[in-house]
Amino acid sequence: MKSLSSSCGIRSLVILCSSFFVNTAAVRSEDALPQVRPDVVYGHKDGMALTMDVFEPSANRKGIGLLFMVSGGWVSSWMPSEQMAAFFKPLSDEGYTIIAVRHGSSPKYNIPEIVEDVRKALAHVDKQADAWQIDRTKLGVFGFSAGGHLSLMLGTTANDKKAGPRIAAVAAVFPPTDLNPYKTPGNPLMEQFPALKFDSKRNDEFSPLRQVSGPDAPTLLVHGDKDELVPISHSQNIKDAFSKESVPCELVVIEGAAHGFNAEGNRIMFESMRDWFKTHLAVNDK
Repeated sequence: MKSLSSSCGIRSLVILCSSFFVNTAAVRSEDALPQVRPDVVYGHKDGMALTMDVFEPSANRKGIGLLFMVSGGWVSSWMPSEQMAAFFKPLSDEGYTIIAVRHGSSPKYNIPEIVEDVRKALAHVDKQADAWQIDRTKLGVFGFSAGGHLSLMLGTTANDKKAGPRIAAVAAVFPPTDLNPYKTPGNPLMEQFPALKFDSKRNDEFSPLRQVSGPDAPTLLVHGDKDELVPISHSQNIKDAFSKESVPCELVVIEGAAHGFNAEGNRIMFESMRDWFKTHLAVNDK
């Protein structure tokens, strides 16, 4: 099984995609980059602040909020807001407000603690929705790899409650959906990804595949058919589970791709994400 540098993986992906996005945006729009509210504190743990950056569209605001899970290998890295702004530009050009959520990172924190963080982040966005001109009924979430896992955790559990913030759409790229295979005794990935080191009796609780139910958010999955780190079966299996519960779901397969895409794969991925959010969040726009 191939390895993936969790701390560098998300940074490399953002740099690659930023380049793609800026080139695409130059053709589509001359608008300025989104306005940034940096380092917004949404909680505290162990004497440290949990923060998010809020990227607000410079024009054509739609009242749509998209939470981006800044996570690779359940490590949440900081990077300059200008770089992230370029990454988000095509979505902000659509009039969406993007919230980049940083969680408590592995190896200090494990998956149950990390999921608690992103739930706090969702609650904070819901609380600030009026101030940030976001419609609470139009909240989406997206992420890559571990960020996709966290996106699905929100999408498969937030809507189960009668009250509280809800997720209206999810886009998850090569997400782990079942943690059980990674936590078998002696599996080297337990050392490579220390966030997996939690009580195995809770595996299903933090496996999106096992949390699927009728109220879940419509979900887009994007996966390479040659992915060895997170096999495409993770997306195929949860798609089947969504179908059984009549939850709208689409799986976009990037042929020949592993855990990461080339320029053409990225183009397909981002266009699919943009169309998915437009369909499920901007449905009432004129």
